[in-house]
Amino acid sequence: MSKASADKPRISLECAVLTISDTRTAADDTSGDYLTQSLQDAGHHCAARALSSGNLYQIRKILSDWIADPGIQIVITNGGTGYTHQKSTAAAIVPLLDMQIAGFGELFRHLSFLEIGSSSLQSDAFAGSANNTLIFCVPGSTGACKTAWEGIIREQLDSTHRPCNFGSHFQALLAAR
Repeated sequence: MSKASADKPRISLECAVLTISDTRTAADDTSGDYLTQSLQDAGHHCAARALSSGNLYQIRKILSDWIADPGIQIVITNGGTGYTHQKSTAAAIVPLLDMQIAGFGELFRHLSFLEIGSSSLQSDAFAGSANNTLIFCVPGSTGACKTAWEGIIREQLDSTHRPCNFGSHFQALLAAR
């Protein structure tokens, strides 16, 4: 991805948040609320938000629509990444990716290990891109969302974060339009 430039202003990205859960509702989606508020606090816009069961095809439909939308640059999903028989996030999303960002899952599990110890092994957090849309998939607990946001995602969406970040990539794409 692109290196940060000190002479360019910080950009606001168009984002979407998807909560994947068979038990949460819009009324108690604390993780989706946290991610949406964190994006807004960082100067980004949450253009879309949804809640999906763990149904593989429902997840793919929502993500495919967002990936195809040139107005959405970032997607953050939460839920469906733990060690259970219903785990469906990776199975639904990985086939849609053009490229995986291997270091994201490794870094998330490292940060998580520092907080919760060996239980971090049960997370399949991952990230990638599809059609110039960055997709971050994190566990559904609000604590895990905070770890991912505060430890990785916030800085990587900040186009002024040095030496490099994912936000600068979108700065170049927007300038080319």
